[in-house]
Amino acid sequence: MGAIDMLGWLLLLQAVPRAAGAHPCSPEYFGHGSPVCVCNATYCDMLDPVVLPAPGTYVRYESSKAGKRLERSEGSFQSSLHAPGRLLLTLNVSVLYQHVKGFGGSLSDAAAINILKLSRPAQDNLLRSYFSESGIEYNLIRLPMACSDFSVRPYSYDDIPVDVPDDYELKHFRLAEEDVKMKIPLVHRVSAMSKRPLSLFASPWTPPAWMKSNGDVRGKGTLKGQAGDKYHKTWANYFIKFLDEYAKHNVTFWAVTAQNEPLASLFTPPQFPTVAFTAAHQRDFVVRDLGPALARSRHRTLLIVMDDQRIHLPHWAKVVLGNATAVRYVAGVGVHWYLDAIVPPGCSLEATHNLFPEHFLLYTEACSGFLTLRFSVSLGCWERGESYSHSILTVLNNFVVGWTDWNLALDLEGGPNWVKNYVDSPVIVDSSKDVFYKQPMFYHMGHFSKFIPEGSRRVGLHRSRRCLICQLEHVAVLRPDGGIVLVVLNRSSRDVPFGIQDPTVGFIETVAPANSIQTYLWRQQ
Repeated sequence: MGAIDMLGWLLLLQAVPRAAGAHPCSPEYFGHGSPVCVCNATYCDMLDPVVLPAPGTYVRYESSKAGKRLERSEGSFQSSLHAPGRLLLTLNVSVLYQHVKGFGGSLSDAAAINILKLSRPAQDNLLRSYFSESGIEYNLIRLPMACSDFSVRPYSYDDIPVDVPDDYELKHFRLAEEDVKMKIPLVHRVSAMSKRPLSLFASPWTPPAWMKSNGDVRGKGTLKGQAGDKYHKTWANYFIKFLDEYAKHNVTFWAVTAQNEPLASLFTPPQFPTVAFTAAHQRDFVVRDLGPALARSRHRTLLIVMDDQRIHLPHWAKVVLGNATAVRYVAGVGVHWYLDAIVPPGCSLEATHNLFPEHFLLYTEACSGFLTLRFSVSLGCWERGESYSHSILTVLNNFVVGWTDWNLALDLEGGPNWVKNYVDSPVIVDSSKDVFYKQPMFYHMGHFSKFIPEGSRRVGLHRSRRCLICQLEHVAVLRPDGGIVLVVLNRSSRDVPFGIQDPTVGFIETVAPANSIQTYLWRQQ
């Protein structure tokens, strides 16, 4: 280490004294490289509320493979850099990009089952961890409309015997026990805990069996008939009945998606709950059925199309949003992360934004551990957390407005899932011990969700040079309260010294430790 680097380290140590969080992590190692934080009925790591620091100072939150979990520290801006040759990130708030909607996860049947298997005090700690001011303050919640694969049984809201005539008036429509006894009460509890407004959105996996071409909620099939006919109008009214019934329980939805993974259903195993739509079929359904039904209803619920992999962009958007009628009914495009490695974000996400800048792009589903031959659940796997942050940083820098995880909580197997499609989750519940484990994925999510509230706006951030071996990834946003947030991810196995410049305040000389993520927060002058 040279004299200049040594001086920088000394200044860093002097300027950023360690400050403990409200309740630190209780770590436990399971042999996957990094600890989980153990929570139970009497203890759980918690955070202090976010407060903008005094002018000329900043706060930094850091998590690392070595074991830090949103560890808070403080420091002061400098008037110049002591090591001017290092990588410099320069803020430019005159360059404004998309507004941020937020971050969150999905209250699937499986998530609700796992949460409710804990004792009431442990449940409260889990819900507070996600939604309260002492947690990571999620503001997005996705709910499946009826069953998904992360249910314990296949069902719809209008299941009728085969000898009963098709229920075009939806007289047999009923919410399930999973809604009334589990998900709705949990939504009320998190709403009471959250200081931020929550935005719920719902996604259907399958229509009732009598509406499908294969006569089963499971397996490959399409909606019977064609857009504009009695089946399609009934399916559109099914959405409205769902919104009506939830409204009776004082739960309203910000948005619905037209269909979960409408093309992936062509490739899923035969037992999955699915229904297939092409882009043209979805366009016609929106134009003739779903769009008008939502517009006529008393609900101010937005419509999101696609809700599938970005490999379908910008084609899907061109087909649906390119229609002069459909474009008036649709607010945004939902994206899943599973095939992101196949297509670059620039020619999918950014290309779609450039074509339809008034329609938002929202990541609506992501998870780790899918299609793995080893560990669906990998307790303490830091790399799965890094994958989350890498995705979020990438898509935010390509005009996406938010990012939604899949199941809020799963069991040690990665379920329950009635088709055994087990995956991982940021929170894993061991009900036999009345404990839950907060994984690295949880804290990676928190580096965004806690500090970037709805209404924040991505701003310009210039890097002084390319650093092929640094692997630093970053995004900067301007909060509604005037605060600046900078998130920096280092996926490399080496420490990376770098600088931050806000022309209105000064410089920060700092280091991104190996395999770490940091969130910086300060106010402009």
